[in-house]
Amino acid sequence: MAAFTAADVKALREKTGAGMMDAKKALEASNGDIEAAVDALRAKGLATAQKKSSRTAAEGLVGIAVEGTKGVAVEVNSETDFVAKNDQFQDFVRKTTQVALGTDGDDVDTLKAAAYPDGGTVSDKLTDNVATIGENQQIRRIKTVSVTNGVIVPYMHNAVAPDLGKIGVLVALESEGDKAKLEELGKKLGMHIAAAFPQALTAEGLDAEVIERERAIAKEKAAESGKPENVQEKMVEGAVNKYAKENALLSQVYVIDNKTPIAQVVEQAGKDVGAKVELVDYVRFQLGEGIEKEESDFAAEVAAAVGG
Repeated sequence: MAAFTAADVKALREKTGAGMMDAKKALEASNGDIEAAVDALRAKGLATAQKKSSRTAAEGLVGIAVEGTKGVAVEVNSETDFVAKNDQFQDFVRKTTQVALGTDGDDVDTLKAAAYPDGGTVSDKLTDNVATIGENQQIRRIKTVSVTNGVIVPYMHNAVAPDLGKIGVLVALESEGDKAKLEELGKKLGMHIAAAFPQALTAEGLDAEVIERERAIAKEKAAESGKPENVQEKMVEGAVNKYAKENALLSQVYVIDNKTPIAQVVEQAGKDVGAKVELVDYVRFQLGEGIEKEESDFAAEVAAAVGG
């Protein structure tokens, strides 16, 4: 009996862009382990999607807020997109994001225990929302950024309402330069971050497990080349360095001119703003990234009701 289903084949094809037969063979070889199948397809050059997490989905909204030199992003998930369009839900995400500005750290439980503007706690209001709206909702994650002297610049891609949408970005710039020009720079960098999906600020900040996974895939590709061992070693190091360069924000090529590294863009901006500029941190929250979306009972009932 197969260790995977037709839905697994579909999910693997969506993640990698591989053909149906290639996806089935990869799942058979991995005994149904989708992540192992993804790695196998990538090693064979049959996968086109490196950043698969940007293609996964969960419903809800990302909220962003800035006050002075501090900014915060909050992701709140719901079961369906109907709720994301609901005024009550949007009001909850907006107010909860504002509450997060006044909390310390990025702990969800701390935020849920904080006082809600309309009375009670954030957790109380969340429970009330679940009861009145009729489907599960969860505060998934929070991230704050701050600067000592500079600006935090918000950018929302595909906003559904002010400071609410599917991809929320915050850019933290340290500088004593002209604030208006820093804001302009931050907006452009925010657009780049939304589009380019960096995994860390610098190569050193990339997840060590992810780097080792890339190294393992590169080794398999190099071994299949049949080239001498010393050449294979160079191929592996080259592939790993390329991955790091493409996924660390400061070394990424600026999407607006498609040629200048972000570190150079920031350095050159110092001349325009009248002081040295340092990009010290950023946030990029994409709704549902890293979550494997499963059809909820509620969504299944709706589909059945309309004959889906």
